[in-house]
Amino acid sequence: MEIRFTAPQALDVWRRALSQAVRDLDPDLSARQMAVLLNVYLAPAPHTVRGLAATLGIAKPAVTRALDTLEAAKLVRRAPDLRDKRSILIERTVKGAAYLGELAGFLAEAATAVAAATPESPEIG
Repeated sequence: MEIRFTAPQALDVWRRALSQAVRDLDPDLSARQMAVLLNVYLAPAPHTVRGLAATLGIAKPAVTRALDTLEAAKLVRRAPDLRDKRSILIERTVKGAAYLGELAGFLAEAATAVAAATPESPEIG
């Protein structure tokens, strides 16, 4: 079942979930850090700085800075690529999976709240 929100409703879902995340999740990630984290967890591995930079359309140093924060928080880890000694792989961690699981819960709760608060319910397809 697919729920379709209007643009303002979708933004309200994001607002509600993000507000809860900044209160309840540690660390409080920037949009760039969150984009890197989501790509590591949701896009097929392997992940490298070069690959993440290309996917996100940002410079490699920006990805490296985001990874520094994510790794310090133990949401990802860097590991040597055993096939290519020049490359470093970005790997998932249990803590990172738990962090995103909580965020997904916040999004689901916010979507339910917005759908319930909408006089004409969002389209369900």
